[in-house]
Formats: sequence, C-alpha cells, structure tokens
Amino acid sequence: MLSKLAFAGIKSRLKDYLVLFSGLIVSAATFYMFMALATNRDFLGKNSMISSGNTVIVFVFGAILLAIITLVYLIYANSFLLNMRQRDYGMFMMLGAKTGKIARLVFIETFSLGMIATIVGSVIGVGLSQVVAQLLVNQMGLTLHHFNAFYIPTLLITLIFFGVMFIFAALWNSRKFVKTPVLKLLHYASQPNRVAAKPMVLILEAILGLTLLATGYWAMAHLMLLNLMAIPIALVTIVLGSYFTFNATFIWVIHFLKRRQKFAMKGLNNFTLSQLSFRLRDYTRMLAMISILFALALGAITVGLGFKNDIGTMAKIGGAYDLTVYTKNAAIEKKIDQLDVKSSTTYDYKVAGGAIYYQLDQLQKQPLYRLHYPKQNAANFLPTIKRDQASDYLKKDSVATVSLTQVLGVDTATATDSTALHLVSDSRFQALSGKTGQLTLIRVRDFQDAAKLIGEIQDAQLKAAPQYKDCLMNSKYTYFMNVNSLYSGMIFMGFFLGISFLAMLASCLMFKILSGAYSDIRRYDMLNKMGVRGRALKGSVSKEIGVLYALPGLLGIIHVLFGLQLFKALMIDPYNGIWIPFTIFIVLYGIYYCLTAWLYRGIVIPKVEIKK
Repeated sequence: MLSKLAFAGIKSRLKDYLVLFSGLIVSAATFYMFMALATNRDFLGKNSMISSGNTVIVFVFGAILLAIITLVYLIYANSFLLNMRQRDYGMFMMLGAKTGKIARLVFIETFSLGMIATIVGSVIGVGLSQVVAQLLVNQMGLTLHHFNAFYIPTLLITLIFFGVMFIFAALWNSRKFVKTPVLKLLHYASQPNRVAAKPMVLILEAILGLTLLATGYWAMAHLMLLNLMAIPIALVTIVLGSYFTFNATFIWVIHFLKRRQKFAMKGLNNFTLSQLSFRLRDYTRMLAMISILFALALGAITVGLGFKNDIGTMAKIGGAYDLTVYTKNAAIEKKIDQLDVKSSTTYDYKVAGGAIYYQLDQLQKQPLYRLHYPKQNAANFLPTIKRDQASDYLKKDSVATVSLTQVLGVDTATATDSTALHLVSDSRFQALSGKTGQLTLIRVRDFQDAAKLIGEIQDAQLKAAPQYKDCLMNSKYTYFMNVNSLYSGMIFMGFFLGISFLAMLASCLMFKILSGAYSDIRRYDMLNKMGVRGRALKGSVSKEIGVLYALPGLLGIIHVLFGLQLFKALMIDPYNGIWIPFTIFIVLYGIYYCLTAWLYRGIVIPKVEIKK
C-alpha cells in the first residue's frame, strides 16, 4: 500500500521528475563524453600538439575537476529530490508508516532513479560522442585518429563513479528522513542564512579574492616559465579567488542596493533582493563553481575555433600559389573550370641537359607572386603576398632569381640549386632541343573553400603523370592537409569539451536554482493573495534568475580572456575572431536562462491570479 502511495506521489509530480531525470541523464552523458577522451591514451597521443604524457596530465586535472563538479551537481539534484518528497514522506510517517519502511522506499527511489539515469545517460553519451565527432569531422573537414565513441573503460568508470555516488546519496536521504522529525518534514521551508555584512571581513575577502585571481592569471600568462605547474596553480587560485570575490562582492552589492530606498522600494525589487539574500552562502559557492564551468566551456570552444582559424592562416605559409598544374587532360581542365580563380598564369619551359629553361620575356611580362616575410623581430611574423618586379629577374643574386626553382621546378619542388633553372631569351629558348611543356600557376579567392577540389585536381595529376609526384607532394595543398591533420585533434577536443561543459554548466545552475523553488512557493502565493499581478511576479523571477546567470557569466568571461594566454605558444593569435564563440556561447547560455526561468515560474507562481 505504501509503495502504491509513493508511486502515486511520483505520478503527481511527473513533470518535476522528468526535469530531474533529464538532468541526471545530461550529467552522466557529459561525464562519459569527457572521460571518452581523458581515458583514451592512444587518441590523446595521436591528436595533440603537445606530448602524450603532458596531454594525459592535463586531462587528469580536468577529470578531477569534472568529478568534483559532478559531485556538487549530484548534491544539488539530490536536494531537488529531497525538497519534492519531504512533505509526501512526512505525511506517510504522520499516518503511521514505519521509519524502516520509509528508509527502504527512499533508498530504492534514489538509487533506482540515479542508476537508470546513469545507464540511459551513458548510452546517450555514446551516441552524442559519435554524433558530435561525425558532425565536427564532416563540417570542419577534421582528421581524427583512434577515437572510439564506445569505449568500455570509460563506460565502466562512469557506471562505477555514479553507482558509488548514488549509493551514498540513497543512504544520506534514508538517514535524513529517519532522523528528521515529522513536523520538520511537513514544514520544510528553508530558513534564510542571515549573514552579517562586516565591512572589514568583506574588504579582506575581496582583497584575498583579487590576489588569488591575479596569481592564477599570472600563472596562465607564464606557462613557459612554470611549465605544467601553471595548470594546478591556476586551478587552485582561480577557484578560491572566484569564491572569495563572489562572497565579498555579492553580499556587498545586495546590502548596498537594499539601503537605496528609491531602488529597493520600486516594484518588487526589495522582494527580489531578499530572495537573493536567502541561502546566500550556498549561492556564492555555486556561483564560483559555475564561473569556472562557464570559463572551461567558453574557453574550450574559443580555443577550438581559434585552432580552426589558424588552419586557414597557416595555409598561407604554404605558398603564394594555391595550385600548380603540371599536366592537363579533359577531366583536369573540367575541375579547374569549377574553381573561383583569382589569377592564372601559364609559362612555357623546356628540359635540356638536366636543366630547366624558361623564357625571360614571359616572366617579365607576368612576374611571379611570392611570400614576403617581415623583419625577424616584427610582432607579426605572417608573410604577405607581393609580386616581383620585372627587373628582379636581371639580377643574379636577387630573391626572385634564387628562389625560382621552388616555384617553377618540374623535376622536384625541393630543389634549391638555382643553377638548375635558367631564364633565357626567346631566340635561345626556340633553339633548344626538347618538347615545350607548360606550367600553370593558379591563385583562388578562398583556398579553404577550394581545398577539396584542389585535392581532386592534384590526385588527377598524380594519376595522369606520376613523374610529378615529388612536386605534388610538396604543394600548398599537401602542406594544408598536414596542418589540418595536426590541428584537427585540438579543434575536436575544444568543441567536444566545450559542448560537454556547457551541458554540465546548465544542469548545475538549473538544479541549484530549482532545488530552492519549492520553499519559495508560499512566498509567491502570499504575494498573489496580496494582489500582486502575475506579470510582476514573473518579472521578479526573471530578475532573480537573471542575476544568478549573469554574475558567473561575467567572471567566466574574464577567466577566459586571461586564460587564453595559456595558448599563446600553440596558437598564432588566441584572440582572433573571439567575438564569434562568445556570441554563440552567450546565445546558448541565454536559452538555458530562459528555460530555467520558465521551469521556476511553473513551480512557484500560482496558477490562479487573485486580483485586487
């Protein structure tokens, strides 16, 4: 009978259970997705720009941090479950149900819900890992080695970790229901955590928080000096610094606004500020953790997109010309016609006596484009494309003359002996024996967009004229593919981890906020009975939750701006195009805010509005 009543209670709150269940699924799926990378040493070794050992160490720190965050999240989710069921089980105990029976029901409900969510989440994690990997590979043209979406060690770690956590949660819940007096269960509304705002304590906390944050930011900016020690130093100092900064500023701002009568007495502002004061210490701990998660998610996506941008930038170093055509047939010419060509130049040549001969007059009429590198100490080391002067080819030791073989060589593109290539007059060229060949140099408007088609043209040339293999293997396209292969792993890990941390971030913040919703029902009901309009109540909810979302978001953005210093040694410009990932992430973050506010309003705002 008691089991039927408990099940009926679950059915009556099915919507809330679905929210909890989906959150636990997201948590398990996120944990699996991260560990699918962290436990796969072969993948980390083959797809990272730093050594396998160092990559594993970085991911070990990440795994520890994720485990702590997951533990905190499970505490919030468990609190949400307790708040839903306290009144129901308190009612059963008041009606004479034995505490042992209640404890057993609570244990079974908590553990069953958790493990079912873990299994479903792990399955979804496998599917999401495969889908995300496939999308990134297809949409970005990435190349991955040794990535397995279904990885048995990861599955076992996920099941064991969550299994242990839910056993402890079930035991804790059972003990809490047994030890807590019935009247307290029936009237479970939390008491506010009254925090005396001592100015000196707040000032000391603010100074300590800023000092710790500055230390963490300094460590990230001096990776070359501290080596891998920069990561644990930054991790500890930034986490603690975030907490103390929030604890000092959050309390001070709320008390400051409450003292401003003009602001506090406008609409429901005073009520909203009081809501934020409620359980203040819990909020500061949560906000500090969310700011770290926000920084990890946004930082990972920013770095991933940064490496993606670097591929295009690095491709420019591969040469001034995007495609060199050594041989032609109908199929090759058809593909060339599909290119968005910026410039195309054809030169006649002859091979005689082991040397290559070009007509000087042709080069002077159509000088070559070449990469021009800035001075050695220049801040920007990337080359620009400049065109030779016609007079450059008359100077024996000019850069234009010495480097001709690299562009116009037809035996091997790696040749550096400029004496193997000669510029001669038209009359001498005509007098040379041998067949006249043609070499076409093409520049396109967007190399990355045309890369696939250029690759097909290169393969067609290799098939039609294998003797040009050495030249083709040293082409700009080959260089681009090597860079793409090198960067693909880093891009994939950035986007993959960013998506994972974003899901965990949203779940943590959502359930921390929703876990306090049931204790707020009476407050909003009282305001409704006093005649406060539903629109004003919704506005109060939106402001309260908006503050809780905005504060960690702002600090998280600051963390990212300093944290990108870690990648200066690996990226050309970590801050290039930074507005793109920031905009994408803030939009997604805003969607989670809207969802949380909608769910919260559905719990606390009365369905029937009482008008004045």
